[in-house]
Amino acid sequence: MPPHLPHPEPGTPDTRGPLRYIWWLVRCQPLRVLRGGLIGTAWMVGLSLRPYLIARAIDDGLRTGDYRTLLWWVAAIVVAGMGLAYLGIMRHRTMTFVREDASARTAAVLLRHLSGIGAVLPRRLAAGEVATVGGADITHTSAVLTMTGPGVGAVLAYAFVAVVLWSVAPLLAVFVLLGVPAVVLIVAPLLRRLERVESVYRHQQGVLTTRAADIVAGLRVLAGVGGRGLFARRYADRSRRLLAEGYRVGAVNSWIEALTIAVPGLFLAAVVWLAARMAAAGDISIGQMVAVYGYVAVLIVPVWFLLEGGHQLIRGRVSARRIVALLNLTPDEVGPTSPGDATPTRPAPEHPADLHDPDTGLTVPAGRLLAVAADDPGAAVALADRLGRFVPSDVTWGGVPLTGVALDEVRARILVADHDSYIFAGTLREILQVGAGGSDADLGAALRAASAEDVVDAHPDGLAMPVSTRARTLSGGQRQRVRLARALLAEPEVLILIDPTSAVDAHTEARIAQRLRAARAGRTTVVLTSSPLLLGHADQVAHLCEGRIVSVGSHGELLHRDPGYRALVTRDGVAVDVDGSLR
Repeated sequence: MPPHLPHPEPGTPDTRGPLRYIWWLVRCQPLRVLRGGLIGTAWMVGLSLRPYLIARAIDDGLRTGDYRTLLWWVAAIVVAGMGLAYLGIMRHRTMTFVREDASARTAAVLLRHLSGIGAVLPRRLAAGEVATVGGADITHTSAVLTMTGPGVGAVLAYAFVAVVLWSVAPLLAVFVLLGVPAVVLIVAPLLRRLERVESVYRHQQGVLTTRAADIVAGLRVLAGVGGRGLFARRYADRSRRLLAEGYRVGAVNSWIEALTIAVPGLFLAAVVWLAARMAAAGDISIGQMVAVYGYVAVLIVPVWFLLEGGHQLIRGRVSARRIVALLNLTPDEVGPTSPGDATPTRPAPEHPADLHDPDTGLTVPAGRLLAVAADDPGAAVALADRLGRFVPSDVTWGGVPLTGVALDEVRARILVADHDSYIFAGTLREILQVGAGGSDADLGAALRAASAEDVVDAHPDGLAMPVSTRARTLSGGQRQRVRLARALLAEPEVLILIDPTSAVDAHTEARIAQRLRAARAGRTTVVLTSSPLLLGHADQVAHLCEGRIVSVGSHGELLHRDPGYRALVTRDGVAVDVDGSLR
């Protein structure tokens, strides 16, 4: 990870549970958390200092008429206020650093993990789920760390005030010691209910985000086939259900917020009433009564922090559970990932070698252009996943089990290029440059091989033309040709193309078929397609039917001797010459 990031090495998270993960975030910054706890405790306990100073000012100065003493106590109150203001600023500043550090560390851990599991992610988790985990869930989880500062301070301040009240009136101390836990017990059932409804809401939010992303990605297609209204109504229906669930979460939240303010207020009123009765009876002085009011008023702050901390803990636990679930996703067992892994690796073939897939019986000859025509597109994609080692398989590479070779080397030498692979935002030059980059001449050659020169020629900025995320500003055919050019520029030893011309017209497809053969001359290339134009330019064609290779030969040979192949590639009777061209 680049050194300028907040956490170049974020560490190894504890993913045995949500609370363990939160505790790991705490342990990653012990000094800062300790500083936040000390400052938070000093600030909380310091809040109770002013009622004591006010009580002394009333009893020692105001009631006795000693204005010099009163002035000294007033000065002490001002100094205490300034000190508390400074502590409050430092508390907030320190806890902000704690939360931001936790957020950045979680983001770094997630990014590292997601980049490591690669192709497993979209098969196991929806894009919307990942988006919500990477957004609100990180924030909610890091907010729990606030409990390490003012949360700890609140507990200690509560104990300190109870001790002070005991010195004033034991009855008041007992009332406070029993009253605050009662307040917590009143709110606790709502917190448990909040955890349940929050979990349901967060899941439905991820589903709705996924649906929105799908609609946006396919908006042009939906409009073309008249399905925009249908999907818009489905999205609206799902949105209404999420809204109803949000109302449930909001209802519980509103009760918690109300009780967080109302119950401590009622508790304060009860304590003040009791203190006033004791002052009227002469059990405590007027100054002590004012101090008791101040102590209990101050006590509302730690009580509020305790209740708010419980609220944050519930939300953070729900969010941390989702983060942990994502971090516990593991790549498919496809063998060792690098030569340094504990699992022993087998040396990869030093020179280009044949790939063999026992599941289908397919052998990919080294250095040749092989086309595979499959009766089931799903079977073709599954074959590409096995040849590219994205799933466990018995594929061999030059006689060596592919899963025994270090994954880093497999990725460097074998490339699976999907016709719908992701295109990041940037200039066209940045999108095309892969690995160590490439000169404009190299980019131009790749664009020509992919018959994509028109993409550059049509824009005044040429290769500097801006391209949006997923290249939505380009047509479907242009996006597909840009993806093909990018794959060619990578120059892998083995290139596996999945339906690379499904979105282009016949004339463009014919040019791509001719130029692809020339561009990949002498290197292993597998094209999974049923296009007769591509099949006609392949060195060898394999017919994949019902999961097995049933015939191998040239395109012309298979047209004459394999009726199933002929029916597949002629598209229900469209005449095709043996070289793949349409009649």
